[in-house]
Amino acid sequence: MLLLTAAIFSVAGGIHYQTPMLGPMAAEFGADTAQIGWIPTATFGGFLAGIALLAPLGDRMDKRSLILRQHFACIVALLAAAAAPTLATAAAAGFVIGICGSTSQSIIPLVAELAPPNERGRAVGTVLTAVFLGILFARIVGGVVAAHLGWRWTYVIGAAMMIAVAPVLVMRLPHSAPRTSLSYPRLLASLLKLLAEHADMRRVLAIQILLGVCYGGFWATIATMLLKVHGLGPEIAGLIAIPGAAGILITRPAGRWLDQRGAAPIVRTGIALMFCAYAVFALGLWWPAALAVGAAILDCGLRATLVANQTTVNSLAPEARSRSNTVFGISVWSGNALGALVASLALAHAGWLAVCALSAFAAAVALGVQLVAMKRAT
Repeated sequence: MLLLTAAIFSVAGGIHYQTPMLGPMAAEFGADTAQIGWIPTATFGGFLAGIALLAPLGDRMDKRSLILRQHFACIVALLAAAAAPTLATAAAAGFVIGICGSTSQSIIPLVAELAPPNERGRAVGTVLTAVFLGILFARIVGGVVAAHLGWRWTYVIGAAMMIAVAPVLVMRLPHSAPRTSLSYPRLLASLLKLLAEHADMRRVLAIQILLGVCYGGFWATIATMLLKVHGLGPEIAGLIAIPGAAGILITRPAGRWLDQRGAAPIVRTGIALMFCAYAVFALGLWWPAALAVGAAILDCGLRATLVANQTTVNSLAPEARSRSNTVFGISVWSGNALGALVASLALAHAGWLAVCALSAFAAAVALGVQLVAMKRAT
């Protein structure tokens, strides 16, 4: 657990380093609000592609081999981003970072596989805590380093962290037995079969896409909004990640609650919190501190929901955990990519309140899906 936690921490920040740096990156590349939005969109989109095309391989090959290959490829991609000469190449490097950064979606099913059933919620909660800490580190470091050394050094630091972890991974990462001998095309096709067989998986898919819109939209636009509306630079945008990581404090308790009470009440409460966060974010147009308060509420809601839904998905089909986790990851990160794109366009053409309205609507629909499912179950 310690090794897997360290590995997932080192890789988790890769797709989030750019979040507080978009202002300086836009200034260097001469990009407007809509154009710079392609960097987070490409990065989240690459992560989605990695989940869809690489993560299912964890069921037909040793997860150790898959994790190591992605880890080393991610180091190269981070260094390429640090040297990117244009906006297009920076977005392309971000896409590759996203693909390679999907390593986390191979580590999580490995953890679920190793953990006893009655402790699976806490085990997944522990490794997800490392993910969230990695995201927090990336956002703080991204803002501070961009303000004092330049945004390119952030990617160098990220690559150095992964290089430091690599020798221990090579020596100690455990092996896992393949769960299927399906060909690669049939392996990908079986994702649809899983969705057809499990109603809970279809519900989780819909909810996580909608919540991804809320989460990805906020973090893709906050740096640009702070700079345009309040004249605040990347360092402040990075510091918002501190209250925005409040969910770290409830991730493991949510896992314990899940082991005792089941997923439904956690998911319902988490979605309601995310809806409330956008009411607070709207006040950020006049009161910047509201953005920090809202970020804390948003993160608590999202993290609780992620623990509950991801543990549920990894328990539905033990012989297909990598593929189940692929379906889950697709829902989360397609929502993030869609949210980054839609929110960037909304901010550019209609302002911050439009971003808040669109995200609040997505959270309301997700809450409706969960309440209907709970009603049918009673």
